Amino acid sequence: MPDQRPRSSGTAPSPLGRLIAELRDVAGWSQTRLAEELSLVTGQPYTRQDVSRWECGKRRPRPRMLRALAAALQVPVQILESPLRRRTFVTDLAATAIAPLVASDLIHAGFASALEGRGPDVDEWRAKLSTYGHDYMSMGAAEIQQRLAGELVLLQRQADRPELWGVAAKLMTLYAKTFPGSDGVKAVNWYGMAAEAADRSGDTDTRVWVRGRAAIALGYEGAALPVADRLAAEALRLDDRPSLGRLNAVMGRAHVAALRGDRSTALTLADEGRRIHDRVGSHEQDSDYAVPWWRQNVFLSLLLARLGEEHGAAEAQEAAARELPPTLPRFTTHLELHRGLMMARSGDRAGGAGYARAALEQLPPEKHSLTLRMLQAEIESVPAG
Repeated sequence: MPDQRPRSSGTAPSPLGRLIAELRDVAGWSQTRLAEELSLVTGQPYTRQDVSRWECGKRRPRPRMLRALAAALQVPVQILESPLRRRTFVTDLAATAIAPLVASDLIHAGFASALEGRGPDVDEWRAKLSTYGHDYMSMGAAEIQQRLAGELVLLQRQADRPELWGVAAKLMTLYAKTFPGSDGVKAVNWYGMAAEAADRSGDTDTRVWVRGRAAIALGYEGAALPVADRLAAEALRLDDRPSLGRLNAVMGRAHVAALRGDRSTALTLADEGRRIHDRVGSHEQDSDYAVPWWRQNVFLSLLLARLGEEHGAAEAQEAAARELPPTLPRFTTHLELHRGLMMARSGDRAGGAGYARAALEQLPPEKHSLTLRMLQAEIESVPAG
């Protein structure tokens, strides 16, 4: 059931209530639509009346609901926690806006194919898919998003056979991960569409991989946990053979269990993930479509840090650091943030948050990702003491 929020002292709209209403208006949503999106994100029922009470100042959302609102409205949670930062937020948003797509390139590619009298080349699309898998590991989300959007515009007109639906499904999965607020509705909707496209491909491995990759992405970020759990369950039901898709689904479910406080289930799933990786782990080291040994240890590092397993987390961090390619500094920062989370969970929240901030400052801003910012927020939200 929705959390019972304490009443405010008055009924006039508060700055927070006005901000929620303004952000909802920007999205073009009614109060009913926002309630529906919140229900999707949290897995709990919300109504138009709930939204109205928040906006009118009759009730104030609790911290966990602020996180859900931020996810649904596609804004950093800090904006809702501190409405006075609204002006800074608008400035930052304008500075980081993604440039419009260059339509001429898309039109040229489409007409060139038609004039040459040839249909889409599956091998060409698979080569592009491989390239994006590598690029995603080192490039910024904004640039990848712009490029992927162009490819998807072109591919949606060419997906006339199962093999191309499989390519589209994997590109959509990558595209979903580029959105600010990837625990929000837009990313979740793209993960859902990717799953449908994978089903259209008729390829079981693709169907499992797409759902599993979405599950580990959301579980790692601590976002839209009901959606992560559902997609992982679908992946596991589709095929019980060891595969990278099944590995991602199992590790995604492990993170969901850890965040819900189910320690036993999380550790059991982590052990299962290790066994699967022993059979299907990737030799490829720097693709988002691969899970080499170092990346499996990144998954384990955060999972064990969330569970307070300091010794196991430290071992996973050392194992990941030994094999992590030097061309992927963003993942080194991930490991540093995991150490910050361990410090916070051991009782030193200020020290852990400071350690994490220092690690982020060492990474060039263009290499930052939403996931890193969400991990920083998770560290800062650990209860003091």
